[in-house]
Amino acid sequence: MTSRASILLADDEEKILIPLRRALEREGYDVVATTRGREARRLLNERIFDVLVVDNLMPDLSGLDLVRDVTASIPEADRPQIVMMTAHATVESAIAAMKLGARDYLQKPFEVDELIVVDAHAVEHQRLRTQHRYLISEREEEFDHYGIVGRSRVIQDVIAKAERVAETKSTVLIMGETGTGKELLARAIHDRSAQRNMPLIKVNCAAIPDTLLESELFGHVRGAFTGAATNKKGKFALADGGTIFLDEIGTMSPSLQAKLLRVLQEREFEPLGAERSQRVDVRVIAATNRDIKRLVEDGRFLEDLFYRLNVIPLVLPPLRERREDIPVLVEHFLRKHAHRSGRKIEEIREEALARLNAYDWPGNVRELENTIERAVVLSGGPVIEARDITMPGVIGPASGGLPSQELRANVEWAERQSVQQALARAGGVKKDAATLLGISQRALSYYLAKYRVEE
Repeated sequence: MTSRASILLADDEEKILIPLRRALEREGYDVVATTRGREARRLLNERIFDVLVVDNLMPDLSGLDLVRDVTASIPEADRPQIVMMTAHATVESAIAAMKLGARDYLQKPFEVDELIVVDAHAVEHQRLRTQHRYLISEREEEFDHYGIVGRSRVIQDVIAKAERVAETKSTVLIMGETGTGKELLARAIHDRSAQRNMPLIKVNCAAIPDTLLESELFGHVRGAFTGAATNKKGKFALADGGTIFLDEIGTMSPSLQAKLLRVLQEREFEPLGAERSQRVDVRVIAATNRDIKRLVEDGRFLEDLFYRLNVIPLVLPPLRERREDIPVLVEHFLRKHAHRSGRKIEEIREEALARLNAYDWPGNVRELENTIERAVVLSGGPVIEARDITMPGVIGPASGGLPSQELRANVEWAERQSVQQALARAGGVKKDAATLLGISQRALSYYLAKYRVEE
């Protein structure tokens, strides 16, 4: 669901304010209107707007004074584009506002279409500025931390090893539970390698049926099987000169394991139906959330392939084993999702942080990020409270040492609150509410029935 651009409209004349608001809402904007300058200032403190359209002459606080206040007190990252409305006699004030950072001004009287055009340009400029700032911050963060957030000794050791590995073309096996950041680490290794300008091709082996995975990896020639109407390049051919990332390698069938072993040994493969082999120069990074040594012992994974993959083993620890990183991750995700959702989040309560620290995070960093995104979206104000931290669908809440009856009550309270807040945010649309909660519509229907929540 695409978020609508938000506009704050401030003019003390209601006969002007109301038709302007209606016209902008018809264009699809989220419009908040006020007749008072101080009220506009309060609204700007509470949330982030894309555009501020303000009349210069207002009784309690002039438009110029409001612009001066906004540019002095609101950080540029959160500051809206400013459009001044002014009568002929106060054009000088509008020019002064533009010197302070306002984008444009409209001289009264003007046609509504003029305002729509000016606002459309302001919204587009704001979006481009936001995208640019986001890309720059992501690039800086990747450069400093390889996209992996954490100060714990164990995660810093992983980063140090990844730096050294990136300088080589050795095969890497990344092990770790679901949600620990295995793909992120693989991308970091590729981005710091000499092959960074060549492709990084990602394959989730668990997401592709075994009957299709061979063709996906090695390609096929026309007529190789029913439906093969054309030749198709496989992922190994596409990754030639670069890196291929094989996620969930432990799910691969024994026959495909044998073919992958040949690629690692001989650096060549045969597309399905082909009579000749193809040479390939590619670095392999594999990942698994399974105990691959146990799979070898059970005869479900080729021992030779394991040793070929396990040249450089990297183990990403679960979040419960690096709890000192939770506050840093929380701060990172709060910034990220407040920025993405246009919410102004100033702090997180100690009680909320304690709840996050007490939980074991079976979904690891991915689950933590989902929880923080949900808290940002569903919170009622600029402060994340303990009640905003909910984990629907898990066995127990993020607290320890409570009797089982109280644990159950906490879980039910958290689930009910989450469902009610998500429905309110989504305007009663169940599909959107389920998306906000990170659950399926069927699961949402279950919770609605369980707690008799009115839709």
